[in-house]
Amino acid sequence: MEKERVKSIIESILFAWGDPIKVGELSKIIEIKESQLRPILQEMEQDYLLSSRGIVLKTFGDTYQFKTKDINYDYVAMLFKTNTRSNLSNSALEALSIVAYKQPITKIEVDMIRGIKSDYILKTLMEKDLIEIRGKLDKPGKPSVYGTTNHFLAYFGLKSIKDLPPLKITPDSLTGDQEGTYYG
Repeated sequence: MEKERVKSIIESILFAWGDPIKVGELSKIIEIKESQLRPILQEMEQDYLLSSRGIVLKTFGDTYQFKTKDINYDYVAMLFKTNTRSNLSNSALEALSIVAYKQPITKIEVDMIRGIKSDYILKTLMEKDLIEIRGKLDKPGKPSVYGTTNHFLAYFGLKSIKDLPPLKITPDSLTGDQEGTYYG
């Protein structure tokens, strides 16, 4: 199949689907090897970035999705009359950042860092597909371990978890007691 036809199919799939889609899934749908598809996706990502179109093709881990160009965000936000991050409370953002930086992490560890139970917050973050259970520890009670999702990456405009800004921890910013004990 010629490259321009593959690009056209990819555009249609990404537009119709809306959510991030894995390269492997695109490969199966289009019936083209992943090794042939990846360079086409990378070329498309550059094409959209350099064009004057209002959208860009973003990669999040092993997935691709159309997103609004940053310079147009204010106009799109007026349509929705909300900031996408306003849907998360400060408590949810706090718990989410703990999971993002410390993953894989158990609920008990999140509770210890926050100093408060996090059951409801973690459930809400899972419902929003920002975190997921990555497995269970081989310890008494088999506690679940949490990590972020590809949707988390897309939500915050990150290509990978490595793109998180570095933590700047000072004695005043520690979550432990005033003498600098940090539980994390």
